[in-house]
Amino acid sequence: MTFAVIKTGGKQYKVAANDVVKIEKIDAQPGDVVTFDQVLMVGDGDAVTVGAPLVEGALVAGQFIATEKERTIIILKKERRQHYDRRNGHRQRLSTVRITEILTGGAKPTTKVDEIAKARAEKRAAAAAASANVTEAPKAAAKPAAAKKAPAKKATTKAAPAAEATETKAPAKKAAAPKKEAAPKAEKPAADKKPAAKKAAPKADKE
Repeated sequence: MTFAVIKTGGKQYKVAANDVVKIEKIDAQPGDVVTFDQVLMVGDGDAVTVGAPLVEGALVAGQFIATEKERTIIILKKERRQHYDRRNGHRQRLSTVRITEILTGGAKPTTKVDEIAKARAEKRAAAAAASANVTEAPKAAAKPAAAKKAPAKKATTKAAPAAEATETKAPAKKAAAPKKEAAPKAEKPAADKKPAAKKAAPKADKE
């Protein structure tokens, strides 16, 4: 069985035909053909060729599948008795590639672009863009409407106090009529007054 050791993204991977490997993120589209020219070792059964540092004329070809985020890795830093405790998460982006062939002696790859995978990726991208436009359109339409209503409310609030002010200022205050002085009460004539009661004379003591 033919195998090879390739170097990409600062890491080394042992691959063989039809292997699906996850490597550091590379710039490609689903269905594209990707090649790796940094081949450190090529083996075919007992025959092994080791590069110095690379094997001349060796090439590994494959098809790009997708780039996705991996599971979250928790990064915890702590120092005892120092009140230092930090907790962060990280999600690494890795590209998935299917190895198709291992070539030696300067041979050129025969792998072709996967048109079906490319079409699927384009459909997904178009659907995602359409959904994003649909969600953003109502928000954009709602903002101008709210902006127009705000000045109208301010105008009505300012106009109302002005109208009240004109209404209060329009009627002139009438001069206060002088208060009528209360007529002095007529004194009753002396005749009407009852005579004072006479005191009874002391009775003479009987002898």
